[in-house]
Amino acid sequence: MPEIWLAPLHGLTHYHFRNCLFRHYSGFNAAISPFVPVQETAKLNVRKWKDLAPENNTAVELIPQLMGIVPAHFADTMKVLHQEFGYARFNWNLGCPMAPIVRKRRGCGLMPFPDEVEAVVEAACQQPYRFSVKMRLGMHSPEEGVEIARRLNQYPLEFVAIHPRLGEQQYAGVPDWNALEELLSQLHHPVVYSGDIFQVTDYERLSARFPQIKTWLLGRGALRNPALAEEIKVIVTKKDDVSGINKFYDEKRTTGIGENELVRFNEFYEDLKQTLEDYRGASGSLSVLKELWHYFACFFQLTEEQLHSLLIIREPEKFDEAVREIFF
Repeated sequence: MPEIWLAPLHGLTHYHFRNCLFRHYSGFNAAISPFVPVQETAKLNVRKWKDLAPENNTAVELIPQLMGIVPAHFADTMKVLHQEFGYARFNWNLGCPMAPIVRKRRGCGLMPFPDEVEAVVEAACQQPYRFSVKMRLGMHSPEEGVEIARRLNQYPLEFVAIHPRLGEQQYAGVPDWNALEELLSQLHHPVVYSGDIFQVTDYERLSARFPQIKTWLLGRGALRNPALAEEIKVIVTKKDDVSGINKFYDEKRTTGIGENELVRFNEFYEDLKQTLEDYRGASGSLSVLKELWHYFACFFQLTEEQLHSLLIIREPEKFDEAVREIFF
């Protein structure tokens, strides 16, 4: 059975969303948090990082993701997070492609500088915790990823998560499966796959091509279809039952959004909306809900015009009315 983890989407998959998702849908074994910045001990007040607080993360195991470039700050931050919250697994975000991050030589912006990457990994691996890296094929070229893979092989990493695009692509274009294959041939660590799993057939195709990968991150795909992790595991359990698999796909093709699926999504959405409103207020939660509807629109197969009509609404009450029309 594959391990399926919830991938981090900054600003979206914080504990409010995660807990609602895990209350209404199963299939996830763990989650990686949206990144937090590493700092020296004197500047750390991790009690402000409510997203990592153990009491807010009881459903599945959470792996904190760290962002930064100063080796000593990684050691300090991991030590404090261990002392305050008990975490002993940490992931380094070496893959974020967003321009403000890249300009500071953080995330994927550090991949053209393998000496600096190695310095962070060396410092982190000297600590008594499990450490991993989430990266891309490279920032500008797959050769960057191959060089980093060779450096990483020297260190006892728990795993390396890979998104098979270049940083300069961000999320545009298509993944480079051949470059990923080459990178995997150079990397000696367990690999966690991340990127472009939007439906069960995507998982089936990728797991067949890369059988050495046993753990899969769902990010945008889980927002488009919160039941995706469940559906993948249903197919895996039926892998020797051809008639069962055919029935599953026939139902998905012919019924569209079934009544049970709609009721379940509605319960999930109402829980999420109430949770966000309790935390941010109706007006404060509206911007988060709008961002999420870029993904939820795929579940309902909304047209661009329908989505645009929803997103231009500014009043929370009118937004709720428009959403109810989508549901019913």
